[in-house]
Amino acid sequence: MTRDLSYEAVMGRKNEIMKKALGVDYDQYELSQLAFDYDTMMEDVEVSIKEVQRIQEEVSVGRTPLIELKNLNALVKKFSEEGKGAKILIKDEACNPSGSYKDRRASLSVYMAKKLGYKGVVTATSGNYGAAVASQAAKLGLKCIVVQECYDSQGIGQPEILEKRRKCEALGAEVLSLTVGPELFYTFLSVLEETGYFNASLYSSFGIRGIETLGVEIAEEVMARYGKYPEVVLATHAGGGNLTGTARGLKAAGAKDTQVVGVSVDLKGLHMASDKDFNKKSFTTGHTGFGIPFTTFPDRSDVPRSAARPLRYMDAYYLVKQGEVFYMTEALAQLEGLERGPAGNTSLTAAFAMAREMKDTDILVVQETEYTGAGKHPQSQLSFARERGIDLYVGDPEEEVPGKSIVLPRGPLDIKLRPVDLSKLKKSLIRNYVTMKDIKRVTELDLFYLMEETRSSYEFVKLALQLEGCELVL
Repeated sequence: MTRDLSYEAVMGRKNEIMKKALGVDYDQYELSQLAFDYDTMMEDVEVSIKEVQRIQEEVSVGRTPLIELKNLNALVKKFSEEGKGAKILIKDEACNPSGSYKDRRASLSVYMAKKLGYKGVVTATSGNYGAAVASQAAKLGLKCIVVQECYDSQGIGQPEILEKRRKCEALGAEVLSLTVGPELFYTFLSVLEETGYFNASLYSSFGIRGIETLGVEIAEEVMARYGKYPEVVLATHAGGGNLTGTARGLKAAGAKDTQVVGVSVDLKGLHMASDKDFNKKSFTTGHTGFGIPFTTFPDRSDVPRSAARPLRYMDAYYLVKQGEVFYMTEALAQLEGLERGPAGNTSLTAAFAMAREMKDTDILVVQETEYTGAGKHPQSQLSFARERGIDLYVGDPEEEVPGKSIVLPRGPLDIKLRPVDLSKLKKSLIRNYVTMKDIKRVTELDLFYLMEETRSSYEFVKLALQLEGCELVL
């Protein structure tokens, strides 16, 4: 019998396809219409962090340099009050085989695919993760297909995305380049079903466990070098896996008091699924178009229950402007001799502003860098923006309007932190859960689940549920 390949039919089979493509029965973790057992799902990854480290060492992943940014730190102190100006360290994840921390994520997923007998792996990504999966698949002798949202309806793609596609292809992947819109997930599911390959998801428990080694390394290396754990670790925040895995690793290593801070580029007002807006942004990841939606509804991912759940681990969340990140990218290159791609420089930008307000005995760690290339270079992205009619000038970054302007700072003091109200995000998460699942009655089990999901008090969750019109069955 011929399978129905219509959009509606394929989407209707998504849970069945996902179960077969991951070897994980997510139904076993469901506790109610709303709650699921996150801790057990993570514990069921029958590979310890120590074992993940061994797996990663065999494929040259991890143990990347931790670099003190001495010249940048001198600039911080120059613009800080006496007694302030924290030390900034950066974990140089660009030294991984494909050039980003996502090699950690891919290493365990591809290892599991090989162990479980799959012949190949499939991933949907804007590019860096695709390159990581392709690299690991090449090492383990598996086929790799990358499904990438690449163009607008006019067939125009950003230099950064095209560079990522080149990287994936160079590492041996077959790349399916798509236009922006709902066809990405449909194509992804169709390829999984047709090939029978493993879903090397960004959001599986395997992928998140692979990142935990990054948090462990940061905690252990800072302790060994400075005799204490860092006060703050900053993670560029998009889908939440980067922050979640790093935070879990820090806690596993004993750095329970280290603050974990998420940072995104402010692209508020641009819709990531909009053909009109797709090429008006100059950052393809690490921005609010991913950061806010995935924070307030993590299960929008390509698995039934995402292992990336940032509100469980995020102590603070800040936004930076596009122009500020371009400025800091140049500063890192010209002051430290490190030419690195945009994602890690997003959290580095926030670290520079934050360090000026912290004690000079404090330590901040930017937990990643990524490789750069012709398409990722600031000049490529700025030239593309100018061609799209974006106004570029030097001035006050507060004037920047996403999709209309990019404002480069006049100097270091123009770089600022813009806090996001976590309580609003937590209320949005609760609203999204009860609305999308059409929940009218909430049990105590559900309430305690939401307390864990949002790291909030009983009264906070109870009030939020009541404001959504839910009846509490306690």
